[in-house]
Amino acid sequence: MPAMEIVPQPVQGLQVIQGYGDGGFRVAGLRQSGSLLVFPRRTVTWAVTEFERLTIADFSPVLAAKAEVDLLLVGTGATSQLASRELRAALRAEGIGLEAMSTSAACRTFNVLLAEERKVAAALIAVV
Repeated sequence: MPAMEIVPQPVQGLQVIQGYGDGGFRVAGLRQSGSLLVFPRRTVTWAVTEFERLTIADFSPVLAAKAEVDLLLVGTGATSQLASRELRAALRAEGIGLEAMSTSAACRTFNVLLAEERKVAAALIAVV
């Protein structure tokens, strides 16, 4: 998938997602390759390439920051997929809601919720 630009400009201290595609993302003005975990004030690499193989262990950085996260958006790649009941239940037990959607939709939704100052994080699988 060719790189797609999203209109928002960087906001001081916030991890606004400005673009995605070509195997990576542009977050807060920086191009990063591969999948990412994006929190309101920091972005970390995420060694995940396939949505179907996700387990609760893949979300350990999110669980470590659960005081900062009420909702986790999971960008599932080029197409939207459903998260397993087990994965949703495991995150809910930690006080985190999960919404799975295509990576493009997760990027846009993250920016909206970030602007609303919600406690949101995004787990984004890179789209090639």
